[in-house]
Amino acid sequence: MDRVTLQTDLSLSRIVYGMWRLGDDTDTSPHHVQTKIEVCLDQGITTMDQADIYGGYMAEEVMGAAIKAAPALKDQIEVVTKCDIVAPAGRYADAPGKYYDTSRAHILASVDHSLRLMNLDKIDVLLIHRPDPLMDHHETGGALDEIVASGKVRAVGVSNFKLHDWTLLQSAMKSQLVTNQIELSLSAPQGFTNGDVAFLQERGVPMMAWSPLGGGALMNATGELKAELADVAAANGVDASAVAVAWLLAHPASIMPVMGTNNIYRIKALSDALKVKMDRQTWFSLYTAALGHEVP
Repeated sequence: MDRVTLQTDLSLSRIVYGMWRLGDDTDTSPHHVQTKIEVCLDQGITTMDQADIYGGYMAEEVMGAAIKAAPALKDQIEVVTKCDIVAPAGRYADAPGKYYDTSRAHILASVDHSLRLMNLDKIDVLLIHRPDPLMDHHETGGALDEIVASGKVRAVGVSNFKLHDWTLLQSAMKSQLVTNQIELSLSAPQGFTNGDVAFLQERGVPMMAWSPLGGGALMNATGELKAELADVAAANGVDASAVAVAWLLAHPASIMPVMGTNNIYRIKALSDALKVKMDRQTWFSLYTAALGHEVP
């Protein structure tokens, strides 16, 4: 599996395993979670995507139990996690409502929580999960620089940021933001035309794509898109989900799809996207079908 370099000493696998549904599985035992990770590793998928809020603030702990039971996993994976969303669940059950917190105190406390819950010595990449309209970019940027300097976090980035959010935060930092995790798929292709992809591509910043299957919507596609996905899948001996992921991988901007599933069979098939031949004409046929009309 190809790897994507974020900085000199850090790279991620081209396909990322997303753990936002980890706590939803009927089996959250350390052994079962370890099996999922090992199935990923067998395919060269070494990067695990987490967030403190996943599973009602429980997914990191579920993963951490597996790492505690099999500590050798720590040296075989990279962990991406996120912070700044506070919602009335888990350790924030008493919160009066959902809000964002990009204060220094919250970021530092979140990092310590995540390290403890996941049984890690360091986090490979910490992302600010959502743009905070109340963000003091000097305080937030300083906190991100601080956690990198401390060695608790190797690199920092953002998620769901627009270019103006990115440049504001970066202007107050010494460290370089290394990625932006954005929604991008055949069911949400607007990032290719609204500047989200172009901004990062111009700067050589690799991006992560969340919900690359549109939250499952692409597997229930109808009409022309369903037909196009089926045709390409049949021609390559894979299923439609592999085609949708291959569509993102074919773009020159080093997009890393974040794939989330609890089904072991589907986890074993995550790398099938690498088998798909995606030329320009095929790419645009899928894009056209997703738009529902020809490109101008």
